[in-house]
Amino acid sequence: MKCPDDFMFGTATASYQIEGAVNEGGRCPSIWDTFSHTPGHTLGGDTGDVATDSYHRYREDIALLKDLGVDAYRFSIAMPRIMPTEGGPVNEQGVDFYSRVVDELLEAGIKPCATLYHWDLPQYLSDKGGWLNRDTAYRVAEYTRAIAERLGDRVDTWITLNEPWCSSYLSYGGTEHAPGTGGGPVAFEAVHHLNLAHGLMVQELRDVITKPEAKVAVTLNLQFNRGDADAVHRTDLIGNRVFLDPMLRGYYPAELFTVTKGICDWSFIKDGDLEQIHQPIDLLGINYYSTGLVAMSDRPQFPQSTEASTFPGCSDIDWLPTAGPHTEMGWNIDPNGLYDMLVRLRNEYPEYPMFVTENGMACADELVSETDPATGETVKSVHDADRIDYLTRHFDAARRAMEAGVDLRGYFVWSMLDNFEWAFGYSKRFGITYVDYATQERTPKDSFKWYRKLIASRELPEL
Repeated sequence: MKCPDDFMFGTATASYQIEGAVNEGGRCPSIWDTFSHTPGHTLGGDTGDVATDSYHRYREDIALLKDLGVDAYRFSIAMPRIMPTEGGPVNEQGVDFYSRVVDELLEAGIKPCATLYHWDLPQYLSDKGGWLNRDTAYRVAEYTRAIAERLGDRVDTWITLNEPWCSSYLSYGGTEHAPGTGGGPVAFEAVHHLNLAHGLMVQELRDVITKPEAKVAVTLNLQFNRGDADAVHRTDLIGNRVFLDPMLRGYYPAELFTVTKGICDWSFIKDGDLEQIHQPIDLLGINYYSTGLVAMSDRPQFPQSTEASTFPGCSDIDWLPTAGPHTEMGWNIDPNGLYDMLVRLRNEYPEYPMFVTENGMACADELVSETDPATGETVKSVHDADRIDYLTRHFDAARRAMEAGVDLRGYFVWSMLDNFEWAFGYSKRFGITYVDYATQERTPKDSFKWYRKLIASRELPEL
């Protein structure tokens, strides 16, 4: 299947995972600086202090993007670089850094796709409760306005939030992500304030961006589960519709309040909030990696209302082992889940075009030195056939979804670079470019070369 000329082939990264330079350019600490420097929170005590040093090497990375031939590049802007002091002035050093990134992308013929919040909340906001504090939504909206005023004439696509499921449930319900509160159902308050922030951010963007064709979007990592119908329905309410319905329809599903009645009273929803949240967007971003398998258990639903949980309201549900194969993350490989999800969203929210903002695979990549048969020179290579197979099958699923009527506008492979993989530190490699963390040398993997050919052909694979 040949893709339309305006279909965006891209790749993606996130600020804390690649930039490093945490004490440079006027940046303040983020919640991930604090979290990763707290013993026991990340594998091996790894931090993003250096990451892939992309703060200093962004020109080298954009040269790689140009060689890859992407139409667009999804990166994130770090609020700690733009608003490093509470209530203080905009940090012009931070603005200048991202302005240079955007200009370099445009010079390379690549559309800048900027994510405004990819989890690196300033620590000073976390000290006041973070996303459990309603005021955080307004502070993030102010930051949005400040950076959009500076870059709104050049950025092609603005994404308000990346994966609010993670920055609420994993971060406040559980302990896996910063700040690691572990408060179980308190995560619902974070959910609502993230939803509110999204709506406020959209309004600020609409007010100040001047690029006529610029698009506004949000990226969700929807939880796609199979198994018992009741369990699937409950996890869909709590994992997906808690974001989809307020953002895209202007309400929370009534069933959500019923199934969480024993653990949350939702009194943090204020008059007018849903009108603020429900703002027009141009694209719905979907991050997809795997599926889950769920079943109802014989346990009571709410054994303890405050216990740590990444799925509060689902304590009577079991997550069962999934059939293989699995990636290095332990996630199952299920391309049909991407097809099913895209078709479901087309059926239920048909007015919203979509783009896949992340899809990729962690592999046990090995850097090898070998002789180039054409030149006789010694070259470095990474032969990641499993990743190529994974991406081929998922691009095929996207093709099938488009042929079934899904309005899919783009596909961004995660990730451009091996990087800091949050609590897993540097132990998991998602990149299509290998990074030697000791030297910061970049080596395109076989998947990079495969993707370059796919982009050049603009032809989605058919299996």
